[in-house]
Amino acid sequence: MFPLHDDNPTQDTSVVVYALILVNVLIFGYQVSLPNFQLGEWLDNWALVPKELIANPSKEAIALFSSQFLHASIFHLVGNMWFLYLFGNNIEDQLGHWKFLFFYLLCGVVAGLVQVITAPMSLVPMVGASGAISGVMGAYLVRFPRARILSLVFLGIFITAIPIPAAVFLGLWIAGQTIYAAMANPNLPGVAYFAHISGFVIGAIAMFLLSRRSKD
Repeated sequence: MFPLHDDNPTQDTSVVVYALILVNVLIFGYQVSLPNFQLGEWLDNWALVPKELIANPSKEAIALFSSQFLHASIFHLVGNMWFLYLFGNNIEDQLGHWKFLFFYLLCGVVAGLVQVITAPMSLVPMVGASGAISGVMGAYLVRFPRARILSLVFLGIFITAIPIPAAVFLGLWIAGQTIYAAMANPNLPGVAYFAHISGFVIGAIAMFLLSRRSKD
């Protein structure tokens, strides 16, 4: 399934979501402009390397934030930014601009830390906004489970667009991530599934707690 749009209008302009997308695009543009010998140094400085964080947490802690703005390829970037745009606007609308920014970065940091814990000796650089965006998706599930998400569904050679409840779409997504995480080796290059799962969980918990607080 691939989401196209939801039926969940916003009340305010999603300035933080747009700013995050712009910053990610600009950084990726700079990243791909670097020659190979400089790209390696760039990733060493700003990507999250689990073994380096464990060995020198005070020096490497900044990578928990900076790695959220790096991407491995144009497809990685476009996919992440589309999911951020689709799900982030409603969560920013609910939380407000500054609280949403804090929420987004926090989810990314927690996701990065959990991935490091699963493979503390790994030298594979971790990049991408997926952990933070997974947190946004978890929050969306809690806050808007009945929203409809028009999604492309691939059925063999046939493709159709179907409105799917957010609870179903996001439930299937996190179930898939959990299955992939169980089969993957976090020490090898690939998708950081544990970052996705932990980001999603912390985002869902935070939105649940914030929703309860607003009702009290």
